[in-house]
Amino acid sequence: MGMFDTTGQANQGTDRKPSTFAKLERMQKCLRGQEPDRVPISDFFWGSFIRRWRRDLELSDDANPYFHYDLDWIATVPNMDPWIRPFETLRETSEEVIVKTGFGAVLRKKFDAPMPEFMDFEINTLEKLEALQFDNPYDLRRYTAAGDNQIAGVGDGFERNSPPWIDTVRSLRPDFPVFGSIIECNECLTRLIGPQNNLLWIGLYPERMGKAVNRIGQFYLDCTRAQIDAAGGLLDGFVIWGDVAYRRNLFFSPEYWRRYFKPWVKAIADLAHSKGLMVIYHGCGNINPILDDYIEIGIDAMNPLEAKADLDAVALRRRYGHKLGICGNSDIQIWETGDRDRIRKEVLRKLNAARGGGYIFQSDHSVSATVSGQTYDYIVKLVRQYGQYPLDLEEFNEVIESQ
Repeated sequence: MGMFDTTGQANQGTDRKPSTFAKLERMQKCLRGQEPDRVPISDFFWGSFIRRWRRDLELSDDANPYFHYDLDWIATVPNMDPWIRPFETLRETSEEVIVKTGFGAVLRKKFDAPMPEFMDFEINTLEKLEALQFDNPYDLRRYTAAGDNQIAGVGDGFERNSPPWIDTVRSLRPDFPVFGSIIECNECLTRLIGPQNNLLWIGLYPERMGKAVNRIGQFYLDCTRAQIDAAGGLLDGFVIWGDVAYRRNLFFSPEYWRRYFKPWVKAIADLAHSKGLMVIYHGCGNINPILDDYIEIGIDAMNPLEAKADLDAVALRRRYGHKLGICGNSDIQIWETGDRDRIRKEVLRKLNAARGGGYIFQSDHSVSATVSGQTYDYIVKLVRQYGQYPLDLEEFNEVIESQ
């Protein structure tokens, strides 16, 4: 934790508000394992939650939780598609749309459903995966031009012609520490060939799939370098997105992950650190078997550390001390109940993990419309009240032994 050099490009620029420099200092101190003025707070919000939040709190149609609560950091997403190309619309009605994307994936997006359905994949044999030719990772259209891209355009919402990534970075930079982002190899494979093919082929052809992973890793390392260069010093941090686990365990053996996937995560993290950027890794599920590896790589904080995968921020702090930065882990299933007593206990108890720094308060994944606007408002107020250093969590104070 804390391997970034804050004398680098992340501190450049005079276009920022004084409050934004305070947020940047807060995040950097936190991720060095030091106590800032208060515990940082942010989250990832579904569009459906934002619409509900506006209704529940009677806010304007353009209200945004990042600005409304003056949150402490925000992530941005460039075009990571293997092929830079517009969506091909295969079917569209008032209820749904079916498109083929720059991953060669056919997705069905029902507008009233929370997430899309993967229906088919252009890369549907191992031979096609081995023959795959990526579009140029250094093509500036990925970073400076509007256009369709799968990760930004097909999720809980649906968007055509997403705005230029660099414009988003510039628009957010005055108000927030801004993080760029990239997916790692398994996250690409999930979108490119689907999880069933991915795990089947790894099981049947581990060496051939390993070579494919290495080609994908080189592509996304190049995308990382191109993205950071295109930002021209405007980024403060970097998110690596990569799910490699489900609720109970990893998708594949830790040894296989270490042989093929880990080196590319390390290469991306090392590159981002060399540019002075904080690095947060987002990986869902029970990643306990490889948490020590992420610490060895030098990841500054792990996210989301799902409570439903039996991960607990306070237990992790006791186990790892400040070798592990924690971003998330507040149980969204408790948030969904709206029960203020249970929520207060959840929030204040988890804030014990912030003793000595190293903890960013967020949900244990993202905030969906199952959480009311009033509930999220209450949670932010709790964190702002009880997250001031030195921490006093009243009846939920716990002693955390430092390591």
